[in-house]
Amino acid sequence: MPPQFALWIPATTFHKIEMIGEVSMRTLYFRPGIVSRRESGSSLLYVTPLLRELIVEAVRLTRLRVRSRMECALRELLIAQLRKATAAPIGIMMPSEPRALALARLIVRNLAASDSLANLCAEAGVGIRTAQRNYRRELGVDIETWRRQVRLIRAVQLLVAGRSVKEVAHTVGYRQSSAFVEAFRRLFNATPKVWTADLCGGRRFD
Repeated sequence: MPPQFALWIPATTFHKIEMIGEVSMRTLYFRPGIVSRRESGSSLLYVTPLLRELIVEAVRLTRLRVRSRMECALRELLIAQLRKATAAPIGIMMPSEPRALALARLIVRNLAASDSLANLCAEAGVGIRTAQRNYRRELGVDIETWRRQVRLIRAVQLLVAGRSVKEVAHTVGYRQSSAFVEAFRRLFNATPKVWTADLCGGRRFD
């Protein structure tokens, strides 16, 4: 899950959090039924600057008191912002089989690299056929398709942070911006500029 996003998890959903590297996160808890959203299940939400500051302040207070008018107002504003937060159609599944997971972590750490699948599998200690079989069984896609999806999700993070399309394309392993734009369009049904502008309420990214 990239920065500038939050994960919405409905009550009673069993889940596990795994962090690769140093991570700073903040968590809010709401009683069931207080926040209603159009989509069902968990979803990835874009966090606007206003929503981010509301979350930071709510966590600082630790618990919002009903008797405090200011804290009640903060809660209501938080609820309103969460209800209308844009759900981003991105997310990536990680395999659970140990060797497949080792390969996935190698790919995530080296998105800009052009290492062949054979070299990556050798470094992860798994054969190509075995790895492909594990990915198709667990994730429903081959390794290269999964690798492309991870690159595009990283690209969304960088685009939302204000990076240029050309810079983002290079960072996630595309030598030509046109190839990156086409791959992005196939997955998100829009060019990077159009998609990020729509996601972020009309903000434009060059």
